[in-house]
Amino acid sequence: MSSSNEAAGLSPRALARRTAIASASCAVFGREGYARASVDALAAAAGVSTRTLYNHFPGGKAELFRTVVSWTSGEVRDAQIARLGALLDTEHPPAPQDLERDLVALARAFVALMAEHPDHFALVRHIHAEADHVPQEVLQAWREAGPGPVGRALAQAMAALAGAGLLDVHGDAALAAAHFMALTSHSIVQLTHYGVLALPEEETRRQITGGVAAFLRAYRAA
Repeated sequence: MSSSNEAAGLSPRALARRTAIASASCAVFGREGYARASVDALAAAAGVSTRTLYNHFPGGKAELFRTVVSWTSGEVRDAQIARLGALLDTEHPPAPQDLERDLVALARAFVALMAEHPDHFALVRHIHAEADHVPQEVLQAWREAGPGPVGRALAQAMAALAGAGLLDVHGDAALAAAHFMALTSHSIVQLTHYGVLALPEEETRRQITGGVAAFLRAYRAA
């Protein structure tokens, strides 16, 4: 688990125990969701007493969930931004005839993360399903750790493609980025319920290539 404000200044032993509790809790939250996961179940999964859990997470379940969500969101965020940089180099934009190919590759790379980080996407599934039960500070922490930075990075990439004369973002690169995700990754997220159900390769290909084609019909520069 990456460091956080809450973990600052902890001894190596305390940080290791805190990390172990958060790691074990990730599976429980992914399986049960926020509302159904009890502190007793979270402590049992980590092999500690509830007193020990509260010693490391005085805010109880809400603090633990926020920590787990921020941690896993950071991992996925870093992977998404790395893939964005590798597949869509804004310093060396693709040739016009290669733009569609590169956007398809990017969408595929984003979709593949669901299989690589199943516990995180299980958490996100529950966040959306239980938004009225999850504390607002937890929702905000999730947005700030993952979707916010990724959305901004993708918007910057869209703006760079527009600057290269490949796209016309109509003055709103952030909206163009949101539309790209909605037409590619989000459709597969919904069809697979965040990676829970397998999607045939042919359908994955159809959704991604069709989504990119629709995006380019709206945003390719004349």
